[in-house]
Amino acid sequence: MDAQELQILKNRYDIIGNDPSLNRALETAMAIAPTDLTVLIEGESGTGKENIPKIIHQHSRRKTGKYLAVNCGAIPEGTINAELFGHEKGAFTGAVGERKGYFEEADGGTIFLDEIGELPKETQAMLLRVLQDGEYMKVGSSKVEKTDVRVICATNVNLSYAVATGKFRQDLYYRINSIQIQMPPLRSRKSDIYLLFRKFSADFAAKYGCSRVTLDINAISALSSYRWPGNIRQLKNVAETITALESKQTRGGTDKVELGPDVLLRYLPDEQDSLLPAQAGPQSTGGSISDSDKQMIVKALLDLKQEVDTLKRQVVFLKNEEAPVVQRNGLIAPPHMDEPEEQDASFVAPAPQEISMRQMGDDLIERALARHGGKVKPAAKELGISERTIYRKLAEKKKKQ
Repeated sequence: MDAQELQILKNRYDIIGNDPSLNRALETAMAIAPTDLTVLIEGESGTGKENIPKIIHQHSRRKTGKYLAVNCGAIPEGTINAELFGHEKGAFTGAVGERKGYFEEADGGTIFLDEIGELPKETQAMLLRVLQDGEYMKVGSSKVEKTDVRVICATNVNLSYAVATGKFRQDLYYRINSIQIQMPPLRSRKSDIYLLFRKFSADFAAKYGCSRVTLDINAISALSSYRWPGNIRQLKNVAETITALESKQTRGGTDKVELGPDVLLRYLPDEQDSLLPAQAGPQSTGGSISDSDKQMIVKALLDLKQEVDTLKRQVVFLKNEEAPVVQRNGLIAPPHMDEPEEQDASFVAPAPQEISMRQMGDDLIERALARHGGKVKPAAKELGISERTIYRKLAEKKKKQ
């Protein structure tokens, strides 16, 4: 597909972004649409996997047939076989009549099975038979039924691991994995994040008559550096919440409000602590310290030791400034500077618990910002921490003032 065709496709399905991995997924979907190959779509929850089966169906020879989307994880285990394959009257308590299943309803069309990894083992065996022979039996019946359905599956779990642990049938995995399409997580599409934010804010503003929300360059940087564990779904919720609470009511949503990082960060949940693995063994009851704070503390201790060493040398030099100089080992030096190495080695940095950890980190950030003229990005790079950490520290400081 050329760039124009790809953009037309995105406009049709309301897809925002220009990330190469996103483009590759769309191009793959278009390429295999005319075939009847089974497709497995992989990606985290909220990455937009539901768009791919729609594209495949509507560009296939089955586009005049039905398209059914089924969330396998939302159907109770006790009824999922009846939902997918139908049931006979009296097959179980409550089966007051015969019922068609999704595979019968979608005959001649496409069925999208989302969260395929949640299927019970018994249902996996029945699905395998449909994929191999196009045959199934309704619950409570011994009659073999036929269906002609294209199956597209999606998962947000690692099916290879599920196979290895015995939770998913290996033969079914290979059967549904004819073509694999990977939907990228939002955190790997950094250039698309602000495009999506603007789109969601503009749509919400137009619908409810609010002002559109835009971000300044520092807020955009903070938005793009956030991890977005909920992906596009989470970003949409954040954009709509910010638009609702930070914009003013206006006619037609034509006005806009520009926000900085201090406001934006109030709406971004701090996922850092919850993402860290649980630590074994006893833990301090004094609260946890993030990895970025630990890095700053270590760097601060090293900088502090260097500064103290420099001050010690200056003090020694000033004490002996008036004293006669002597020559030692071919070098001119004050008489009491015989062994500076021993003096430096005797210095012991204060223990971390004797220093205010938080104040040390704040001071280190302030010095880095001062060295870079208040620019967050180079300061963060020097300290080896994320820009979001600096913005969070600045917001905390501003709140205390």
